[in-house]
Amino acid sequence: MPSPARVLHIDDVEPFTDGVIPWRPLRRERGITAFGINAYSADAGAPVIEEHDELGGAAGRHEELYLVTAGRASFTVDGEAIDAPAGTLVFVGDPSSRREAAAEEDGTTVVVIAGRAGEAYAPSPWEVSTQAALYARRGDEPRARSAVAEALEVHAGNPHALYNVACAEALLGDGDEAVGHLLRAIELESKAREWAAGDRDFDAVREHPRFPAALDH
Repeated sequence: MPSPARVLHIDDVEPFTDGVIPWRPLRRERGITAFGINAYSADAGAPVIEEHDELGGAAGRHEELYLVTAGRASFTVDGEAIDAPAGTLVFVGDPSSRREAAAEEDGTTVVVIAGRAGEAYAPSPWEVSTQAALYARRGDEPRARSAVAEALEVHAGNPHALYNVACAEALLGDGDEAVGHLLRAIELESKAREWAAGDRDFDAVREHPRFPAALDH
């Protein structure tokens, strides 16, 4: 009889490292649906948790529990400094709180567990759409296309998700789809026009007749 437990070491999950804090997407890799869980790693002096709150357009409005599993991190939550050696738990229950963390030692790893209070878990819009773009950058077309399809099914009205989907589609060679989703993202969030201006993911579609100008004139 097979074991009911699925055992995994954090290091068994290949991190995304291109352009973001090294991120191991534990939830999606393991098919977890009841709660969010991801791991982030950094060496001394580098950010290990980016500054953010849980109210932004791509956020899930989650409570978040940060567990430092290796190394040492220095957190700042609404201006309060928190020293967090390995084994420390930092809980941020207010979605409006601003939080960030920097690694104080090489190999610092922080596991983040998240969910919205009083509601069934729903993944944040950034998660699958970001993976779509990152898989496309890796050249992993099957996973990129799977993530694009999921993002469009679940987050079709979110401008951040649409922007990431457009990045992935541009990298995959789907020019018409990329420009269409980028235009929809701009319609929902005007800042997306400026994001695209310097985003190299769109280099292959900049000559497309419908590609938006960098700025309004």
